[in-house]
Amino acid sequence: MTRARRSPKALASLCVAAAGWLWAGAAWPQARPPADAPQQVLVLLQLAPEHYRPHSAYGAGYGDDLARSARRRQAARIARDHGLVLVSGWPMPLVGLDCYVMGVPKGQSAEAVAARLSREPGIAWSEPMQVFHAQGGAATHNDPLFRAQPAATAWRLADLHQVATGRNVSVAVIDSTVESRHPDLAGQVAIREDFVANGQDEAEEHGTAVAGVIGAKADNGLGIAGVAPGARLMALRACWQVRSAARPDTVCNSLSLAKALHFAIDQQAQVINLSLSGPSDPLLGRLVDVAIGRGAIVVGAFDRTLPRGGFPASHPGVVAVQEESLARPPAGVYVAPGQDIPTTEPGGRWSLVNGSSYAAAHVSGLFALLRERRKSRTGALSLVSTQAGGGAIDACATLTNAATTCGGVRQAAVRVLAPRSR
Repeated sequence: MTRARRSPKALASLCVAAAGWLWAGAAWPQARPPADAPQQVLVLLQLAPEHYRPHSAYGAGYGDDLARSARRRQAARIARDHGLVLVSGWPMPLVGLDCYVMGVPKGQSAEAVAARLSREPGIAWSEPMQVFHAQGGAATHNDPLFRAQPAATAWRLADLHQVATGRNVSVAVIDSTVESRHPDLAGQVAIREDFVANGQDEAEEHGTAVAGVIGAKADNGLGIAGVAPGARLMALRACWQVRSAARPDTVCNSLSLAKALHFAIDQQAQVINLSLSGPSDPLLGRLVDVAIGRGAIVVGAFDRTLPRGGFPASHPGVVAVQEESLARPPAGVYVAPGQDIPTTEPGGRWSLVNGSSYAAAHVSGLFALLRERRKSRTGALSLVSTQAGGGAIDACATLTNAATTCGGVRQAAVRVLAPRSR
């Protein structure tokens, strides 16, 4: 019978995998290396050739207690003669070897000990115990729904969080009531204000969902991870939910939005998210101009049913965003994830949402990451996208301020704060 030859490296890998276990079927006490001798070597002993036994199959005698004891005594002698500590052993009949782990005392080199042992008769070879590192995929989060988030893949969100999380960047969510006690939002909302006349405090769907996309906690073992989990959210209620037979609708008016915008500017919000659209409004336009003039990023949702996307998307200096499933975006409109987005829902739950509101929320979160990287509270920021001043955003290249995307495809860096006409 012939046996396939295996390289020393392959055989050693088998030994490494088994080194921490007791001898199969014949447990023997394992001495631990002393605390001051963390280094270890593997010692490979060659087995005797297979032989034939009458009334039996071919074998190497591994079932014999006497044979096992003899091999262990040999290993113990080797350890004693070289001042080592016998830690554990593992039989490997498939490769014709016994594998032993021996601790190396402090002050000795594992490499030198292995080289010395390899020259001793009866030892096939010896080598230092090596350490290997798994080469897994990109970084990830432990939030159960994280892998379902489109941005986890499209934007390499966990990798972005290795660079920035939006730490201490203030993001104003001007929307309906945010459930600030939601498990994924608890502690994320720094300021809560209500600018709606009815003054009710019941959590509402749209505002809670937008806030989750932007700033839900990461690595809390629950739900999702927001684009900017380190941001300080301002939950500014300027809209309210209207129940209807078809579906809930969220509406706002000029005054409630103006109050919320004024408050956000006065509180020095660095990013202002407006996941809404409507007609042009002189008062709101003036406030948006003041916000941009003070260095805030204003992000608006593009509405394809309204002329030029509606207000605030059509206003000069506002970052207009639509979700990716819509038709080719007009010039100056950015594209971000907005379909089947898992996010926070009132009642401590999570659900899937769709629409440009959530695409805008993604971009607001990305600007929070950029602002953290820039450090300054004000100043122009740039997006890297597939078109000059619009198109699909390359979040990784945007955050790293690279001339090329992470995949190596050259894109155009765009200053988004410069006023533009539509």
